[in-house]
Amino acid sequence: MTTSSHKEVDPTQSAIDRRKFTRAILADVYALERMLREDRFESGVRRIGAEQELFLLDKSWGPIGGAIPILEKLADRHFTTELGRFQLEANCDPQVFGEDGISKLEAQLEALMEMTRVAAAELGMQTVLTGILPTMRKSDLGLHNMVDNPRYLALSKAMADVRGGTFELSIKGLDELNIKHDSVMLEACNSSFQFHLQVHPSEFARMYNIAQLLAGPMLAISSNSPLLFGRRLWSETRIALFRQSIDIRTLAHDLRQTEARVSFGTKWIKDSVLEIFREDVARFRTLVGATHDEDPMARLDNGETPELKALRLHNSTIYRWNRACYGVIDGKPHLRIENRVMPAGPSIRDEVANGAFWVGLMVELAAREEDITQRIDFDQAGANFYAGAMEGLGAHFVWLDGEHVAADRLVLDKLLPLAEAGLRRQGIVEQDIRRYLDTIDARVRTGRTGARWQLDSWNALKDKATA
Repeated sequence: MTTSSHKEVDPTQSAIDRRKFTRAILADVYALERMLREDRFESGVRRIGAEQELFLLDKSWGPIGGAIPILEKLADRHFTTELGRFQLEANCDPQVFGEDGISKLEAQLEALMEMTRVAAAELGMQTVLTGILPTMRKSDLGLHNMVDNPRYLALSKAMADVRGGTFELSIKGLDELNIKHDSVMLEACNSSFQFHLQVHPSEFARMYNIAQLLAGPMLAISSNSPLLFGRRLWSETRIALFRQSIDIRTLAHDLRQTEARVSFGTKWIKDSVLEIFREDVARFRTLVGATHDEDPMARLDNGETPELKALRLHNSTIYRWNRACYGVIDGKPHLRIENRVMPAGPSIRDEVANGAFWVGLMVELAAREEDITQRIDFDQAGANFYAGAMEGLGAHFVWLDGEHVAADRLVLDKLLPLAEAGLRRQGIVEQDIRRYLDTIDARVRTGRTGARWQLDSWNALKDKATA
């Protein structure tokens, strides 16, 4: 369920080309508005999907730039590159959200990861699922380790030009990290497990707002990125790192653009997905130009489905933690919500359990709640998001109707029963409901998230290290 094609990007394109690209984006927005008005979207089915990012390691557990050789050996359409040569991404096929759909997704993910492990071993490499690789060094993040993809090169150059060539990072946790870097490669420290849920346009606003509400608890249960460059920072340091690693705002831009390109958002959605796309076009400059020969209105006039490639490409350069996605399957357009909150790892079972918990909550809250925006302020949902990132299961949230609640009690007392009801509402088989939700229950009761395990291990070993 990828969101865009990168093949049309040309890093040498001029400002004139980018203005043409902006006009193409606006044409796509107008076409999308017409499609919504004419009710052209697929209905009657709800699908799920997942994207798995991972790290490639050498025999000393450090990152190794082996993505291209592994891709050549795999020769499989489910795999693609990420920003760093030491990363890979695997894309699962969409599954109908019902019966054994979640376990089918897990089975395919296990098969794809086994293929990757075998190919890596044959090339003298290893794989690992984690949000941030603890063995990453700043020297690993040079442009020599950036995948030779025109889109990545164009984005890095555009961001560096706006930033004046320097990217600064400052994160405070148990320790403190302050560094400067000369490219967007800091972003390559991150790996995620991205989960997709197909929604109908008529329910998009309500369900997107629910995804925003759930972002804090999802970080609390899934945190797996507490270490960066030997510093103990947030439970889910990806959140701070990703936001700052591609933040191109300067004093000159702040008057026009007050939100970073990596963002929780600015407000609740009121009516439709168009609010997100229009805000992104108005708020964020295009960073890349691309040539597109599609006339989306003409295609609609001919009864065809437009690809909306310009809008999708622009959307791929704006990193909302819950991203609105447009896609086409078998000629039929659909909308998805892509949950980008969760880190990779520590195991496939853990990841899929997180995804099952999320989609169960999404459908159940959508069925029970007409408008959660009347029960909690948007800024409070954002505060919960950052609390979950910083503190993990130790976070405290201000929940619906002003209730103050610890993250673990919220999950155990309120959210797990709702997720169970939601999975039953979708007809998920009982053994899968139990397997996935029991995984969440046990993790929360013991407090053993991936982040907690990493920190405990780090603290136990740091005095014994011989670095």
